[in-house]
Amino acid sequence: MAQDVAASPPLPKQGSPVAPPPRFQRRSGNRHTYGAIDLGTNNCRLLVARPNNDGFTVVDAFSRIVRLGEGLSTTGRLSEQAMDRAVGALSVCADKLRRRHVSLSRSVATEACRRAANGREFAERVRRETGIAMEIISPQEEARLAVLGCHKLLEPGDGPALIFDIGGGSTELVLVEPGEEDLPPRIRAWWSAPWGVVSLTESEGRGAIDGDNRLEAYARMKARASDSFSRFAEILPSKKKGIRLLGTSGTVTTLASVHLALPSYDRRAVDGLHVPIDDMRRISIMIAEMDFGGRSSLPCIGTERADLVVAGCAILEAILDIWPADRLGVADRGIREGILRSLMANDGHLV
Repeated sequence: MAQDVAASPPLPKQGSPVAPPPRFQRRSGNRHTYGAIDLGTNNCRLLVARPNNDGFTVVDAFSRIVRLGEGLSTTGRLSEQAMDRAVGALSVCADKLRRRHVSLSRSVATEACRRAANGREFAERVRRETGIAMEIISPQEEARLAVLGCHKLLEPGDGPALIFDIGGGSTELVLVEPGEEDLPPRIRAWWSAPWGVVSLTESEGRGAIDGDNRLEAYARMKARASDSFSRFAEILPSKKKGIRLLGTSGTVTTLASVHLALPSYDRRAVDGLHVPIDDMRRISIMIAEMDFGGRSSLPCIGTERADLVVAGCAILEAILDIWPADRLGVADRGIREGILRSLMANDGHLV
């Protein structure tokens, strides 16, 4: 059923990435509610939360695979079908923001909209049809928000850490060192590589990934990812003692679920898990050896992720090569949580 956007209550005030969001008048008797939307190359995600003494409490969430970047590597543009899927998901998000009486929100789009020739036209369509002011952020801002959202899951230690986010159209790598007590770690360097699970899959072709020589296709994808990380690898510390590794993405949470042999995805079991690196490599190779049917049969992969997870494994192994930590920390949190923490902190909450 078509939604009459004009007749709907107004959407919340949007946050700004440059200046702190403005103060607002609190509703009498109500705690302020915040919203965050992350529109990636593959997924559209929403979180709605309220601050509490320990951080924040999630009061609503939404996630849908929209494949906004499907075909982008070939045409350089967002397709009409992909944009329709994304607008449909964002319409659901807009409705949730209204129903939850969100007063301040920030909505960001990442690599697909950055790369597409019609990315800004799409953002205008989103504003026109849903009322959401979609902000196309830089890779640097994307990396900052990911770190802000998940750094609390880093293992304790004094050594440097690498935090990474394998997205649909790009992969962000952030080298951090411990910050002052109760503050996020300091970012020493960051890198955005042009390979994510969608773009790398399309570069190789689904036929090759599922063909008789699929391990050779896997090796080629891993080599592409490794090459895209090579300049960043040159500036990493030469001594790898005491290093830590934390990943936030659908790839690492999916592989963690396979590691745990979960019958269905369970965020509580996955978020904050630490998995031995040898186990992650073993699972990655196992998945690369399977055909589409075999991958689809794994409960936490299924048909929705079966065609993209192999590329994610290749990117992950390339990261493990340049940052050989003993264990991989797994975070089912990232950009959305970073947005929420930023908005709440700018409004005076300690999160």
